Amino acid sequence: MSQDATFEDGRERPLNLGAQDTDDLRVISSLAQDAVFPITEMRWQARQHRFAMLLNRFRWEDDARDRHAPERVQSLLVVDNVVAVSSQGIDRGDQDLILSLLAIEFSPADDGAGDLVLTLAGDGALRLRIEALDVTLKDVTRPYVAPSGKAPDHRE
Repeated sequence: MSQDATFEDGRERPLNLGAQDTDDLRVISSLAQDAVFPITEMRWQARQHRFAMLLNRFRWEDDARDRHAPERVQSLLVVDNVVAVSSQGIDRGDQDLILSLLAIEFSPADDGAGDLVLTLAGDGALRLRIEALDVTLKDVTRPYVAPSGKAPDHRE
């Protein structure tokens, strides 16, 4: 019997989550919100039908922020079954560009395939054409103090 993961499951342990439906993807999207990454940390392995990103993810699941500074952790976001990748609003020639992930959404087609859209700050986006939804988010380092010392804030 399997049980859905909760935010409490990730308290002080590394995350290792998978999404094969839109409900699971919403959890991954919320945990990856405000992740920052250099443009050089994205890879599309066309032969393997895999797209991967190394993110500096804010630890939204950490409910102990009142006892210590806000933290980030490096995480791998991996999407399998990718048949095409396109981008909008991103200067792919700027090797110093730092991107910020805002959301991950899936627009399914009738056959289970569809588009996975990764919305970035500054009106940028990545569109992954996929044959089936298969996304993983896995922490690969220990948490570290967020360089800003603050949690991201979207209030205007």
